[in-house]
Parts: sequence; C-alpha cells; structure tokens
Amino acid sequence: MQQRNQSLDALRGFAILTMVLSGSIAFGDVMPAWMYHAQVPPPDHKFIPTLAGVSWVDLVFPFFLFSMGAAIPLALQKKPAAKTTFAGIFFIAGRRYLLLIFFALFTHHLMPHEIALVPNTQTYLLSIAAFILVFFQLYHHKSGPYKRLFLTLKIMAYAFAVALLYLLPFKGGKGFSLNNSDIIIIVLGNMAFFGTLIWWVTRNHSLLRIGILPFIMAVFLASKEAGGGWAKQLYDFNEIAGLNIAWLYQFYFLKYLFIIIPGTFAGEYFLQYASEPAVKNNGINTTHFKITSLLAFALVITNTMFLFGRHLLLNLGLTVALLTAIYVLIKEKGKENDLLLVHFFKAGAYLLLLGLFFEAYEGGIKKDHSTYSYYFVCSGLAFFMLIGFKGFALGKTGTAINSYLSLNGRNPMVAYIAGGLLLTPFLHLSGTIKILDSMNANAWLGFLKGILFTGLVSLITILFTKKGWFWKT
Repeated sequence: MQQRNQSLDALRGFAILTMVLSGSIAFGDVMPAWMYHAQVPPPDHKFIPTLAGVSWVDLVFPFFLFSMGAAIPLALQKKPAAKTTFAGIFFIAGRRYLLLIFFALFTHHLMPHEIALVPNTQTYLLSIAAFILVFFQLYHHKSGPYKRLFLTLKIMAYAFAVALLYLLPFKGGKGFSLNNSDIIIIVLGNMAFFGTLIWWVTRNHSLLRIGILPFIMAVFLASKEAGGGWAKQLYDFNEIAGLNIAWLYQFYFLKYLFIIIPGTFAGEYFLQYASEPAVKNNGINTTHFKITSLLAFALVITNTMFLFGRHLLLNLGLTVALLTAIYVLIKEKGKENDLLLVHFFKAGAYLLLLGLFFEAYEGGIKKDHSTYSYYFVCSGLAFFMLIGFKGFALGKTGTAINSYLSLNGRNPMVAYIAGGLLLTPFLHLSGTIKILDSMNANAWLGFLKGILFTGLVSLITILFTKKGWFWKT
C-alpha cells in the first residue's frame, strides 16, 4: 500500500517544488516566456486575459489540487467501517477548512514584504518567529509523555499568532485585513471542504459524483447570461447576515472541483488495487512498464510545449499517437497487466482528449480565467504523471527520484512557506541574498537561482519529514 502511494507523494512533491521554483527564478526579461505563466509573459509580466496557452508553471497548481483530491479517499478509508456519520465528516472537513483559512491569513500577513514596505532586521525576525509559531500550530504530537505539552504549545502558538495579527500595523499602517490572504491556500481550503463532503456522500455512487459537475458548469454558464435568474444569485452569493464572506468563500472557487473530483477517482483506484502484487515483485520483464513511464512523461511535455506554442493540430495528432503507444504497452497481458495503470490510462486519456476537444471554447486554454479545457487537460495529464512515477519506481534511478520527491510531498505545508517565512529572512539577515540577486543577469543564471533556492527549501522539508515533524491540518 505504501509503495503504491509513493507515486502520489511524488506527484505532490513535484507540484510543490515546481511551485517554489516558478516563484524563485529570475523575474523580468532575462528568461523565455515559457518559464512564466503563459498569460503574464516577459518583459512586463502584465496579465493578458486574451493570451491562450499553458506553460509548465500553469500545471503545478492543478497537479497539487489533483493530489489533494486523490488523498481524500485514502485519508478517510477507515471511516465507513468505523460507522462515522456525515456530521463527523463535516466536522473533520470544517476543521481543516478553518485551519487552512487561518494559515492563509497568518502566513501571508507575516511575510516580510507584507509586514513592512521596506523590510528590516526586525521584520525578518518576525517572519522567522511566525514560521516557528506555524510549526507548533500544525505539528501533531500523537503520543508519548509530551503530548499534553505540545497541545499547550499549540494553543499558545495560536494565541500569539492572533496577537500579532491584532497588534502589528503591517505594510502602510493598514493593519490586519481579512481580504489580505494567500489566495492559493484559500482555494485549497474550499476544495478540501467541498471535495471531502462530496466524496463522502458519493463514495458508493461514482456516477453521482461525476453528475455533480454538469450542475456546477450549468451555474457558471447561466450566470453569464443576461438576467441570469437564480443561478446568477447563487453564483454571486457572498454575504451572510450583512457580513461579506468573499474572503472566505466564492462560488467561483468551485470550478476547481473539475480537478478535485477526478483526483478522488485516482485515490479510489489506489485503494481498489492496494492488494495487487507490485509489478517488480512478479518476476517478469518490466521493460515495457519503464517505456510506458517515459511515454507518459512525454505526453505531458508535448502537450505543454504545443499548447503553449499553439500548434494545436500537431499536438492532437501526437497525443493520439502517444496514447495509442501507451495503450498497447499496458493492455491486458495476463499477469503482466497492471490494472491500476489501466484505470489511470482510461481516465487520463478520456479527460485529456475531452480537454483538447474543448480547447477552442472560451478563447483557448487558459489558467486565468480558467477554462474547461484547462481543467480537463490538467486532470488528464495528472493521471499520466502518476503512470510516469509508478513506472519510474521500477528502475534504480527512478526509485531514487521518486523517493526524493515523495519526501517533499509528504510535508507540503513546510515546503510551501519555508521559502518565504524562513529561508528568505535568513538570506537577508546573513547578506547572502546578494549572491542570489546577482544571478538575475541572464537566463541560465536566473534559472540556477531558482534551482538553488528550491533546493534549500527542499532540504528543509526533507529534514522535517525525516525527523517526523509533519504539519497537518
């Protein structure tokens, strides 16, 4: 079971590290356009909503969302046998939702550039202190003589965090604001909540889970029409008893259910075939599984390249050719058949082709405002990433890469904020930030800058993972 889930951890680790990398490479006009979000190209990096296409940067967030969806069935697999009620699941999902919302508010406010217009030594020390507070907020000491101590420290950490949010003037003296938060984490919180509830209600009715998506689509489409009726009111709902809750929830966030829900199927496939013997333990030739892995990664790369370059017909032809080759390799062959890969292939191929057929709709595939093509393509490619990582594990080098990525993927919250709240302040306090800043001269050095920064974040994350310091919401 653990071996099978390593591919999911690897996908999550890949997503979080590339997310860090995309935010730490040189900014400006020294890097090619495909190194940034497709709709904010260099040199000005201004948002161009009509610019279609995706780059590798546009894939990392949906890959992380997909892995979140896949983790839901895995995390709740024992709840049905324990006869957990819907109220119990609602409490679990609601608690996680609120913790992520607080995490989004606190960590964003305590970033150096949010504390002060011109950060100084005190600013950086406050950010480091915030990282320490988050450690005690999210670290769960399960058992042992210090369990009560860590519970006390958790309560104190939240109390100190609230005090900081209340007392600090923040950038420009504007003080704390509910509207000043990390939007990525806000979206993740909403998806964790709604995704969990939807999976629980439909865990025995997969067709019903799929059937929810057209209703979400219907609200989005109807809300754009003149008048819009009650669908428009549902879409615009953001107020309860006179209190604006747009900072907490927006119907617009539910569009990412088109990625979370396919992810839940991946998690169910992991559970369904958990008892299936690992391919490499069957004593058979694993060469075609390794080739399948390479073809799966090639499928992700070609779609990213040609959708970005807008070579749409060529991309469709290559996609069909690669899908055919992958299918030939993983189709049923007696005991050599891996049913998990077969299910991943069927789901991934369907979603990817559906996304490519949707491509022209809404002006071409885009991350913002995200299109249906974007959801389906990214979900389909995420399935093939899982195929790639699973095949990767059959070789010595691939196993090492999977292990490295999974160590990061098991502790994504650490990786997400270690760069901003811990590493960046240390670099400024020590003066070594000047070395990284000097690497903005050209594309190669600008990319190396991102690699070095991401590598340091990764080392911090791996240290936490190996020490057992897992952050959980």
